[in-house]
Amino acid sequence: MKTRPIFTHSYSKIVEKLFSRVESLFHLKNPIKFTHKRSFEAIVFLVCFLGFFGVLAWKMTLPNMLNTFMQTAYHLLLETVFYIMAICVLMGAISKLLTEFGVVRLMENILRVLMKPLYNLPGVAALGAVMTFLSDNPAIISLAQDKNFARYFKKYQLVSLTNFGTAFGMGLVVIAFMTGLGFGKGALVGLVGACIGSIVSTRLMQRFTLKAYPELDVAVCEASGDEQQISFKSEGSVFMRFLNSLLDGGKDGVGIGFAIIPGVLCISTIVMMLTFGPSGENGQYMGVAYEGVPVITWLAEKVQFIFDWLFGFKNGALISFPITALGAVGAAIGLVPRFIAEGIIDNNAIAVFTAMGMCWSGFLSTHTAMLDSLGYRKLIGKAIGAHTIGGLIAGISAHWLFVLLALVF
Repeated sequence: MKTRPIFTHSYSKIVEKLFSRVESLFHLKNPIKFTHKRSFEAIVFLVCFLGFFGVLAWKMTLPNMLNTFMQTAYHLLLETVFYIMAICVLMGAISKLLTEFGVVRLMENILRVLMKPLYNLPGVAALGAVMTFLSDNPAIISLAQDKNFARYFKKYQLVSLTNFGTAFGMGLVVIAFMTGLGFGKGALVGLVGACIGSIVSTRLMQRFTLKAYPELDVAVCEASGDEQQISFKSEGSVFMRFLNSLLDGGKDGVGIGFAIIPGVLCISTIVMMLTFGPSGENGQYMGVAYEGVPVITWLAEKVQFIFDWLFGFKNGALISFPITALGAVGAAIGLVPRFIAEGIIDNNAIAVFTAMGMCWSGFLSTHTAMLDSLGYRKLIGKAIGAHTIGGLIAGISAHWLFVLLALVF
């Protein structure tokens, strides 16, 4: 049975006629080279690209749209990105110190007893949770590819580490950011919500994997020896170890800070232009930062009762945070200062933001690469599905846990 071609003959004829018109209009001597797939893809992209910005320009006027686009990115860079980068540098230095002086090992030993009953993972998995919490999602892959670490896992458990580790990615930075803005109580409740979401995501991933590929219920390799062999070597005097850890950790933080710049400036700018409306007193566009056409807010308000019940969101614009966190949590937290300026945020929203931001932490942009590096590309769809559910559960849990605590205290 022959497969149906992606691009039909009629589409090809349309593109060929369009190119011939262009040739005759501009009197081109050399004919335009035509390849069906790439040409059709280019035309579709141009239509979507020009259509998107054309609608914004029609609503805001072209000069205002361009000014808002540039001004929003500029203000995000100065007011948010550098602040987040400073947090990343400080938290990077602190996390390196915690690793160097054995605090990470101590935390791992404390958390080890929870791994099997909660996550169905061996005790050494606690190290992965701590490392991703102190840094970012890819830290779990460097561990999973270590044979000394992977030998304690079955294959389906090793695959579920992508969901497990992602649920704690950039956790220290997110919590420090929220606490620094004066929402420490909400951030701590959000941490508990993220843990609940991580359990759901990891367990679902294991279930999906075993159901589709039962042959993965075997050990990665024969485990032998003591789990305590997985350790961090320390050399030199206490002062030099302290100094080197401080500088090396800060350098790692700079790397994370630079990595979030494209996400914050590109994704957050677009999201904000689809979240907030005009800033003029009479509803006029002024061409300043943080203006836009509030499409996301308008759509969210149509089903506001759902978001209010699930997450406690009192304003439709707040849904922009979890949407942005799907691609980059650094970009998502870049939205928070504007929410505060608009006066639409509280500790409950911060709890939900922290839970969903940590649990999702840009997993759509990292899951594919992470599973591909482990050699299980065929499980990408299952991992994304399980983690989507886990992130939603994290946000819902954080909201209702905050409501419960508010009633008790």
